Amino acid sequence: MSELDLNQKDEGLELAKRMAEEEEGIGRRPKGPARFVIPTVAVAWSLFQLSIASWLIIDSTFIRSIHLGFAMLIVFLNYPMFKKTRLGMKFLATKSKIPVLDYLFAILACGSALYIAIDYAGMTTRYGAPIPRDLIFGLALTLLLLEAARRVIGPALPVIALMFIVYAFLGPYMPDLIAFKGVSLNRFMGQMTMSTEGIYGIPLDVSATIVFLFVLFGAMLDKAGAGQYFIRLALSLLGGFKGGPAKAAIMGSGLTGLVSGSSIANIVTTGTFTIPLMKKVGYPAKKAAAVEVAASTDGQLAPPIMGAAAFIIAEYVNVPYVEVIKAAAVPAFASYAALFYITHIEASKLGLRGMTRAELPPFFKTLISGAHFLAPILFLLYELIVVRHSPELAAFNAIWVMAIIMVLQHPVKAYLNKEPLGGAFKQGVFDIVGALATGARNMVSVALATAAAGIIVGVVALGLGQLITAIIDTLSGGNIYLMLVITAITSLIIGMGLPTTATYIVMASLTAPAIVEIGGFNDFFVPLMAAHLFCFYFGILADDTPPVGLAAYAAAAIAKSPPVATGLQGFMYDIRTAILPFMFIFNSDLILHNITSWPQGLLIFAMACVGNFAFASATQGWFVARNRFYEIPLFLFVTVNLMRPDFIASVIGLPHEQRYWTYLIGLAVFGVLYLMQRPRTPKPAEISAAAPA
Repeated sequence: MSELDLNQKDEGLELAKRMAEEEEGIGRRPKGPARFVIPTVAVAWSLFQLSIASWLIIDSTFIRSIHLGFAMLIVFLNYPMFKKTRLGMKFLATKSKIPVLDYLFAILACGSALYIAIDYAGMTTRYGAPIPRDLIFGLALTLLLLEAARRVIGPALPVIALMFIVYAFLGPYMPDLIAFKGVSLNRFMGQMTMSTEGIYGIPLDVSATIVFLFVLFGAMLDKAGAGQYFIRLALSLLGGFKGGPAKAAIMGSGLTGLVSGSSIANIVTTGTFTIPLMKKVGYPAKKAAAVEVAASTDGQLAPPIMGAAAFIIAEYVNVPYVEVIKAAAVPAFASYAALFYITHIEASKLGLRGMTRAELPPFFKTLISGAHFLAPILFLLYELIVVRHSPELAAFNAIWVMAIIMVLQHPVKAYLNKEPLGGAFKQGVFDIVGALATGARNMVSVALATAAAGIIVGVVALGLGQLITAIIDTLSGGNIYLMLVITAITSLIIGMGLPTTATYIVMASLTAPAIVEIGGFNDFFVPLMAAHLFCFYFGILADDTPPVGLAAYAAAAIAKSPPVATGLQGFMYDIRTAILPFMFIFNSDLILHNITSWPQGLLIFAMACVGNFAFASATQGWFVARNRFYEIPLFLFVTVNLMRPDFIASVIGLPHEQRYWTYLIGLAVFGVLYLMQRPRTPKPAEISAAAPA
């Protein structure tokens, strides 16, 4: 590799790392004594969150208030007002120090967030009739929250929130279709800042009580070195198969999703290793980066930890979190299985090999070397699924296990290597403190997204629910299919500028009840869980939707491929995921709704995987040989048949209870397609000529 190639690789990796740092909350790096301010606040925040999960018992409104206060304090200390110098005022964009103006903003923002806790007794007695002080602090909180969200998330969410605020006041003057009676300033501020129906609503509560602990657990795993271990383990297990590095990237990204909770951070952790290896065995740079994008984006789909939005789903639908895990299991794992299948198709198209055993880390040695990282994850699964503790208690207990491992892992290594133990214990303590700071930094964007999205939820709760349903019904003409397409496209567009959690909250607040209600208008039952998962899935898919998908930019920087082309290729891979929400809206078996039998659940899962394989073959143009045009409708028929057996059963006149017999039709057609293509399977010498450019 030439020196120029090495420099380009280093520059790409540095760019990806900077993007990951920005997403994970590393904005400023002050010098001098000020460098301790942000980490100190972050560690204090983590200690507070651990306290309320264990011994500190306070009112939930106080918890939300303090949680938001810490988040806004860190934002104004950590993120400059502008990324580049504006109006000749360099201090507004400086990253080497914290300007006095931002100290003032931070104190005012934190104070306005804490106001409801400080004067809680008084505010409860005058709800609906705020005094001027309430209005001043409420207005300050609203404006500073929108500014904080702009700094950490970008302008999209504040702009959308402002549009809803304007609509709340100007509703009476809107066209008849969207006219709304409007609100007074007193009612608006009472809803947003003096109650738990706006900024301090359910999303912020979930952020404060559950999500923080899971993010902290992930930060501790990452700090301990679990991310690197997962990718080495994936390589040792799958790297030797055809196109092995791509398969290892998928497995590694799925495991690392437990650690990072961020698609960009996931790409930096796993893509640094897997993208060069994919290119080495023959994947084009664009496709290598796109595989990593698709795998890392879908890390938020896989149970048991599915990102902040999944915990909010549990609260909105009012079910235990384990029910969300159950509902998400079949679509998520079917989606991952199909991505493995796609990488195999690509490897077959290109005639790729796997890595040699000499190039791979030994499996058993690798497995044992990091087995201690698996212990807290298995313990967390045990707590969530077997004991069925609440998510916050399960995460808190797993954090204690992780902390013990972090304290002991360095001394154990030092003892085995006959090195001094004192420094090793010290390193373990430093790792824990660093993880406490990192976990809090990582939480800033989630806390701000849930609080700012609470403004939108609050405006909807002012009485817009039925109006929004009527508007959506009018736009879709009462057609449930058109309504789902509108929801999906809107989610993708909004998600280009918002994090997944905020996209989900906005779309679920606006459309989830409408999906259920309009489904009822069409004499079709849509489970509320299915409607919320629909919004959740398309919020995640927005992460790699061109032209804005930041995940694609990070992977392209490492692979040295065109970002937009990488995003388009990644989206083509993710189409297999995009069909799943449409399927489980109409076939609630896919989310295991009212399914309690293990054999039945496993049958549904297996058929969903094969159906997704057929769809992947249709969209990727290959099964065991290049598709011919007349074979594509057959692949799509197999997809519908195996994912919508109820529909096929109704067409051929079978009772609903016998719908699973139609699986045999889909499997038979899939087998016929195999026999049709088998004679056309290219020989190794022909593959390079048959492969697309």
